[in-house]
Amino acid sequence: MSHAMELPKQRLDGDDIDDDGRPRRTGTAWTASAHIITTVLGSGVLSLAWGVAQLGWVGGPAVMTLFAAVIYYTSTLLADCYRSGDPVSGPRNRTYMAAVRATLGGSKVKLCGAIQFANLFGIGIGITIAAAASMRAIKRAGCFHEEGHKSECRSPIAPYIAIYGIMEIAFSQIPGLDSMSWLSTLATVMSFTYSSIGIGLGVAQIIANGGIKGTITGVAVGISAAGTSVTAMQKLWRGLQAFGNMAFAYGFSIDTLKAASPSEAKVMKKATAVSVAATTVIYLLCGCVGYAAFGDGVKDNLLTGFGFYEPFWLLDVANACVAVHLVGTYQVITQPIFAYVELRAAAAWPDSAFVATKEVTLWPTRLRVAVCPLRLTWLTAYVCVTTAVSMSMPFFGSVVGLIGAISFWPLTVYFPVEMYMAQHRLPRGSTKWLFLQALSAVCLIDHTLEGLDT
Repeated sequence: MSHAMELPKQRLDGDDIDDDGRPRRTGTAWTASAHIITTVLGSGVLSLAWGVAQLGWVGGPAVMTLFAAVIYYTSTLLADCYRSGDPVSGPRNRTYMAAVRATLGGSKVKLCGAIQFANLFGIGIGITIAAAASMRAIKRAGCFHEEGHKSECRSPIAPYIAIYGIMEIAFSQIPGLDSMSWLSTLATVMSFTYSSIGIGLGVAQIIANGGIKGTITGVAVGISAAGTSVTAMQKLWRGLQAFGNMAFAYGFSIDTLKAASPSEAKVMKKATAVSVAATTVIYLLCGCVGYAAFGDGVKDNLLTGFGFYEPFWLLDVANACVAVHLVGTYQVITQPIFAYVELRAAAAWPDSAFVATKEVTLWPTRLRVAVCPLRLTWLTAYVCVTTAVSMSMPFFGSVVGLIGAISFWPLTVYFPVEMYMAQHRLPRGSTKWLFLQALSAVCLIDHTLEGLDT
């Protein structure tokens, strides 16, 4: 099940269609696991070391493990809502929005759509900032290598945000880019590469330090090991931001599954278990190794904060992988919004030349390309807005915490819990009903506190 906005059915003929007229599902639990890992494992992993530093050796790993448990449990609830009514033969809900419409209906459908749109918009901003920071870090790494580690090597981030925005405008004009299989493969390779480099450099730093840094409770009130003053209130707010960062890293629902199994829910649950376990191991490694290497002084982005200086070329490779990965991730995140608006416009003005696709010849060449005036203007405007907002708030850690704080509870906890209770008609006051309500309430409190902090 995907967080993408609902799109119209695609009708096919013959053996290529499923029992609901959609393309036949051909995947397995393992391909679904790989797809979820590709979607989830992103730049949020780079902020986890800072999060562990705020919570300490006990709190940091414990909170990450707790988020993993919550996301797994609520995803299994969501899996049970893949079909309405009969779990084997009932109508399929191919998207998150379809499940909300079939199970809850009414105003909650509009609420869910608004939250999804805001979440995808926010993630686009976070991705833009992270990619620009990595692009800038490549230049700064070369500067530090040539001029020495004590050199300031200042470089404004705004030009890199603009460059990234121009790249995304170009890529956004390619229809169906988000569904191309090579993009998923490339993203997987890039994300595992920079995560592995970050872990490897952290281990090397631990060896160079001659031991592990960090404390049981994390950054202490007073003068920290990094030489900065931390008040009790700052300690509290930083801890809440760390919760938001971890929520951002874990913020996903079950993605679209194209499995041939008669019981999709079982396949989804298996895929969720595998993907959550794999990402949690990587998250714990990145967060704990980064904290062990730099202690309380760890930066909010492990690769761009320059705790590492050498080998500078390896740092460049890692940051280049981040930038390449996020170019594709931006398209995967925003293409559903693009498609939603285009389909709405086509339905409203079917005979308008503005929404029609036409072939034009690129002067002075003879190359012919398909151009849609709506796509050209709407997508360009959307990317320009996310780019402009990114320039106004270019703080990676804060943006990541804000997105995690806003989106985690409603999309990951509230709607799956409400849909499960409605579909299974849980008696009010029953043990499971009370447990699910308590889980949602606790996550809401955490969500509210994180939002106040960010």
